[in-house]
Amino acid sequence: MAERTSTGLLTMMLEPTPAVAMTLPAEVREKLAELELELSEGDITQKGYEKKRGKLLAPYVPQIQGVDPSLQIDNRIQASSQAVLPGSKHNKSRAANTRDERFRSDLHTEAVQAALAKYKERKMPMPSKRRSVLVQSSVEACTPPDTSSASEDEGSLRRQGRLATSTPYQGHGHPAVEHWFNRVIQGSSTSSSASSTSSHPGGRSVTTTTNTTSHAALNANAAATALADFMAHTQLDNHSAPPDVTGLSERSSLHTERPQVASVRGVSRGYIHHTSVMETADVQQADPNQPKPEGQHMSPLVGEPLGVVNNWPPSLPAALQRWGTTQPKSPCLTGLDNAGKPVYTLTYGKLWTRSQKLAYTLLNKLSTRNEPLLVPGDRVALVFPNNDPVMFMVAFYGCLLAELVPVPIEVPLTRKDAGSQQIGFLLGSCGVTLALTTDACQKGLPKAQTGEVATFKGWPRLLWFVTDGKHVVKPPKDWHPPIREASNDIAYIEYKTSKEGSTMGITVSNSAMLAHCHALTQACGYTEAETITNVLDFKREAGLWHGVLTSVMNRMHVISIPYSLMKVNPLSWIQKVHIYKARVAVVKSRDMHWSLLAQRDQRDISLSSLRMLIVADGANPWSISSCDAFLNVFQARGLRPEVICPCASSSEAMTVAIRRPPEMGVPPPGKAVLSMGGLSHSVIRVDTEEKLSVLTVQDVGQVMPGALVCVVRVEGTPYLCQTDEVGEICVSSGCTGVAYYGLPGMTKNLFETIPVTSSGISISDRPFTRTSLLGFVGPDSLVFIVGKMDGLMVVSGRRHNADDVVATALAVEPMKFVYRGRIAVFSVSVLHDERIVVVAEQRPDASEEDSFQWMSRVLQAIDSIHQVGVYCLALVPANTLPKAPLGGIHISETKQRFLEGALHPCNVLMCPHTCVTNLPKPRQKQPEVGPASMIVGNLVAGKRIAQACGRDVAQLEDNDQARKFLYIQDVLQWRAQATPDHSLFLVLNAKGTVASTATCLQLHKRAERVATALMGRLNTGDHVALVYPPGIDLIATFYGCLYAGCVPVTVRPPHPQNLATTLPTVKMIVEVSKSVCILTTQAIMKLLKSKEAAAAVDVKSWPMVLDTDDLPRKKSPQMYKPPTPEMLAYLDFSVSTTGILAGVKMSHTATSALCRSIKLQCELYPSRQIAICLDPYCGLGFALWCLCSVYSGHQSILVPPLELESNASLWLAAVSQYKVRVTFCSYSVMEMCTKGLGSQTEALRLRNVNLSCVRTCMVVAEERPRIALTQSFSKIFKDLGLSPRAVSTTFGCRVNVAICLQGTAGPDPSTVYVDMRALRHDRVRLVERGSPHSLPLMESGKILPGVKVIIANTETKGPLGDSHLGEIWVSSPHNATGYYTVYGEEALHADHFNTTLSFGDTQTVWARTGYLGFLRRTELTDASGERHDALYVVGSLDETLELRGMRYHPIDIETSVIRSHKSIAECAVFTWTNLLVVVVELEGSEQEALDLVALVTNVVLEEHYLIVGVVVVVDPGVIPINSRGEKQRMHLRDGFLADQLDPIYVAYNM
Repeated sequence: MAERTSTGLLTMMLEPTPAVAMTLPAEVREKLAELELELSEGDITQKGYEKKRGKLLAPYVPQIQGVDPSLQIDNRIQASSQAVLPGSKHNKSRAANTRDERFRSDLHTEAVQAALAKYKERKMPMPSKRRSVLVQSSVEACTPPDTSSASEDEGSLRRQGRLATSTPYQGHGHPAVEHWFNRVIQGSSTSSSASSTSSHPGGRSVTTTTNTTSHAALNANAAATALADFMAHTQLDNHSAPPDVTGLSERSSLHTERPQVASVRGVSRGYIHHTSVMETADVQQADPNQPKPEGQHMSPLVGEPLGVVNNWPPSLPAALQRWGTTQPKSPCLTGLDNAGKPVYTLTYGKLWTRSQKLAYTLLNKLSTRNEPLLVPGDRVALVFPNNDPVMFMVAFYGCLLAELVPVPIEVPLTRKDAGSQQIGFLLGSCGVTLALTTDACQKGLPKAQTGEVATFKGWPRLLWFVTDGKHVVKPPKDWHPPIREASNDIAYIEYKTSKEGSTMGITVSNSAMLAHCHALTQACGYTEAETITNVLDFKREAGLWHGVLTSVMNRMHVISIPYSLMKVNPLSWIQKVHIYKARVAVVKSRDMHWSLLAQRDQRDISLSSLRMLIVADGANPWSISSCDAFLNVFQARGLRPEVICPCASSSEAMTVAIRRPPEMGVPPPGKAVLSMGGLSHSVIRVDTEEKLSVLTVQDVGQVMPGALVCVVRVEGTPYLCQTDEVGEICVSSGCTGVAYYGLPGMTKNLFETIPVTSSGISISDRPFTRTSLLGFVGPDSLVFIVGKMDGLMVVSGRRHNADDVVATALAVEPMKFVYRGRIAVFSVSVLHDERIVVVAEQRPDASEEDSFQWMSRVLQAIDSIHQVGVYCLALVPANTLPKAPLGGIHISETKQRFLEGALHPCNVLMCPHTCVTNLPKPRQKQPEVGPASMIVGNLVAGKRIAQACGRDVAQLEDNDQARKFLYIQDVLQWRAQATPDHSLFLVLNAKGTVASTATCLQLHKRAERVATALMGRLNTGDHVALVYPPGIDLIATFYGCLYAGCVPVTVRPPHPQNLATTLPTVKMIVEVSKSVCILTTQAIMKLLKSKEAAAAVDVKSWPMVLDTDDLPRKKSPQMYKPPTPEMLAYLDFSVSTTGILAGVKMSHTATSALCRSIKLQCELYPSRQIAICLDPYCGLGFALWCLCSVYSGHQSILVPPLELESNASLWLAAVSQYKVRVTFCSYSVMEMCTKGLGSQTEALRLRNVNLSCVRTCMVVAEERPRIALTQSFSKIFKDLGLSPRAVSTTFGCRVNVAICLQGTAGPDPSTVYVDMRALRHDRVRLVERGSPHSLPLMESGKILPGVKVIIANTETKGPLGDSHLGEIWVSSPHNATGYYTVYGEEALHADHFNTTLSFGDTQTVWARTGYLGFLRRTELTDASGERHDALYVVGSLDETLELRGMRYHPIDIETSVIRSHKSIAECAVFTWTNLLVVVVELEGSEQEALDLVALVTNVVLEEHYLIVGVVVVVDPGVIPINSRGEKQRMHLRDGFLADQLDPIYVAYNM
């Protein structure tokens, strides 16, 4: 393998010179091995390593002319093991052992590097992250390696194609020579070229596939030699310019703490390119060129018959009885402590007597209410720690003797272990009431306050029984356990966790247990009294089958190695094999891998006693690399190549196939190099070209004795596969599991499959059990496994195996970055397809740059090798992924956390743009239908034109005295004379007490004083800015301006704590409105001219500022009378949600008409009281606060919304206290009440707050009604007597501040459900409540008297029919007369105020509201007896997002996003260069910030078919909201682009 220093060196191939290796003495080889390890563990630098190695090898390396000797060191080529094992009988069967290059199991590492080398530099925007998020919060993140809760993790280590001596931190490729091929088998039975690829003696192999790829410089430290004598290639390191193999060189410019907009903008082009590709993509079509299987249909494979054995015991208890009585001194099981010392050896005699005692005690000494607690057939939980096999074995056999059914489970360590709830579910469904455990274990379990063992989450109530000696009773002489022949009753239940995380119990009958022992004994050639070392979990699967059941059958001696010992001393199992001269060892590939990491300390161990090294997870294709590497190192210590026996098994089918030990005369082992592309289509294709994406698999031997095996299609009917097709392996034999306990439906699918031929005929009358192993049968009837159903991910119709993807990710600088190789790969379903998610733990010291670079490389490698996109790549701090009981990652729990947003990653990269190819086609704009055709179409369809109007004002005769007056100021003067002491206004403070009041006369007098002050200083028609807090002053100065003939402009005062953002708005309104004077209070006047203000604005440029606090009482001059009511009365300025400051002109006519309309709708009279909790500066809030009381004479109780911040119940308490029937509020007030008082309704009731007086509570809004908020408000305060019918909304906009208002009469507001997908196409489709994609829309109150509304087509300006979506146009005497803007853009907006239909009624002058909505005639009748027309507002046209040819309303996307995670407090979306940007406020710890990225992306894809471009996570309160509670999305967008949001995290989706 190529070796490259961190700069990446080119490598060249030379012809091998076998002579070198043979001359290396053993001690030199030992020293070289030590050097290797030092380098891999980082104890020595690359340079030092090369120097020392140069010295060691100098005497043995022939000089090559002109080449520096230090470079030649790599040029050694070692031939085969002939040097090591001269007498090995295997060399005779092989011409030479130079290994076929194609089968190197580190090929993958090399392939990945080659793939990466093909990628050129791709600039990607770095996610930006706040410093506080950079700091890893996990305390354990820095646990030293040996103490972590799962030290090396088998989840990953079994997969490396890596060097024998690699450490947890640095990965290497290793050219391990296969010493144990007799032949090379190429994996497809249709291929006959097997022989041509085997190596020629002494030379280079014919198929030099990898010679091209190995140029691709390998991973930074692929210091590639296991022991110096196994080099398979000569290399020459050439120190010329390094090739860019990384695919991403160091970038500096892009790497700012937050993205500079400029640098990121450059990126967006790439995105647009993606989107254009994406937008044309439609639902996937199957690729016509994909490979199809071509072989014949397979015939089932028959295992050899089960041999007849003399005196074979009739059942397992019978075997125990035999050995316990005839060979009582014979050792059965030796348990070890954490130092590796034997603690206790259980003899067969002891096992027999102790099991009897336990059986007797369980059946006879435990009782409840004089009934025995247990009867034969009951299920009992066995809770034993992994380091106490002796107690477990006694308990297990005790249960068998008592005919109880043991259910072995993990020891629950905390109340919230990963997967523990599911175990509880299993125990509950098995009806377990008793748990057996040891004394020490029981003491360590979490306890409740009572001192009893705590009840774990989801677990049934259990009695805990300690099985230690003092608790069990010796049975009387006449009691004997029943020893029966093995029947079909349940013997034990083994638990298994499914891909989704649910736990099933697999029942195994007595007869199956016996038959399995028989089959294993025959297949493994077990003999009496053999010694076997078991490293596996003895509670389940192979550890149980070999180490607890079959061992007793054959009176074997088991040395049980606990997991905790393996963590401390990974070599322990090898030492025990050596000490006990064990004949068999049962391990997993991770155990082999771990022992390689530690083997340099051991000189004197020998593995020559082993006749079988059973690799229990040999079915994992990546186990081959551990087997190779292990053999490389330990062949020198007596390990014979042929004793390595991979096996394949599953919980359901038990052992499926196992490679037989060599003495059985079986065909030699086989290997296959398969094309991953073919495998993804379930087809076996031998990789003949020089491809990168290959999978090397080893066989798992022959099928078990007495079994019938076939391979069936994975989905649908279980048809037999063709010979070159991958499918699920099915087994029919007497030794498989019987059922899933209590799950008959799943049992039928899994344990009772009937495979059929292509013509539909069943192949056997015996049912088959599905093994969940994916594989095929190769030549010589060898079984090959390429993956498991649990790891299968079907993306766009192609199958990928999670383990393969993990291997690829690990081959990207394997252990340097990923902490202990912990990677989880799974798929989640988003938008009708599976999407691949990769989660890895990163090393504690990894920098942001490392993380990002590693992530980009992994994406490229997986894309190149598997031709599949990764949807999400997440990095979590070290030691934070949930762990399986004995190490490894708990995949289903990880997936669960990912989907719940509880994974807390520290880095995330989402790639929806590249992955999601099945979006629906974007909408193509159709040529518009003309307006005339539209009308004709509606007539033909019998649809009425969508127009509606409120009651006719002229015909409503009422004794409205105010109608006599043309001007509102005249009404005030009249009221001051007619009812001087009638109280018009009460202002409440935060305590709920009255802060100030005003009667008609008081208000008139104060207004006069203001007018006097102005008349001397200003001219009529001058504009005056009123900057006051909400209160009487504001109202009085407003009328004072009218008295003086000035035009008032109400302005919200700046916020003293936030001058920087609020003061410029004040300044802008003052300037744009051309105000020549500012009226205000003394306090605000000081603020406007303060030092702090000077930092925000130019304080010298304020116009004249007058404070009205102490105006002199002068005789007022004559009041100003306007010559015509069409003259301007006041200006109404407001910041629209799109961030535009728009002032509208209100004439005296419009002002009076507005007041009259509201008076009629709400039935307002002097005797009425209404409560108003609104801001008084613009729109309807201003009209209700300043105008309506003066016009109608009713009393207004004014509650400034700001006061609610210190007393949330202020408004509702006032409503209750004054028994108000009509009240107005804003959405922000309603939200404050629901959030602040939601849990306090009981306390309010005790304070006698009663809302039953309220007839109508109206939310003043200029947007689509927020149904969720109004409903939750109604629901919360229902307990205080609020009628559910009371809450409604109003609708107004800039052109007309009050179009709809519920009022006191008329039908309740109605709600309809429309299809959100149709809405995107500007269509209204009514659907049932609760149907998918339904969106509830509530009517926005009733249309006010004198108001006419029509729905017009936005493009053609023609009228639309009933229930058609269009722009709402309004005509009414209280429309504003136009925009007041300083830049004279009136012409642009003139059509907003006076526009006419292009067809139909072309006379009426309408104002365009800029809102989309529709009218719908309902079944209800209104006050006049006509059928009621409801107006539904959908949203503002300015706010809509045009994406993929469709029109989206931001609020719909935001609603979905807020629902996606509990910590999202608020959300706003906008577009930026074609990208959808989602800003979310995080209400929780910053560790959750990155959880949101994936959830937000998922929900927007699922519900809106949109790909999110950027996710910005910010603190609560960052999204700007105006006084009406509307989001200011454009302000937010500007803040984002100007980089002012101080985000916690910004993720750019790829």
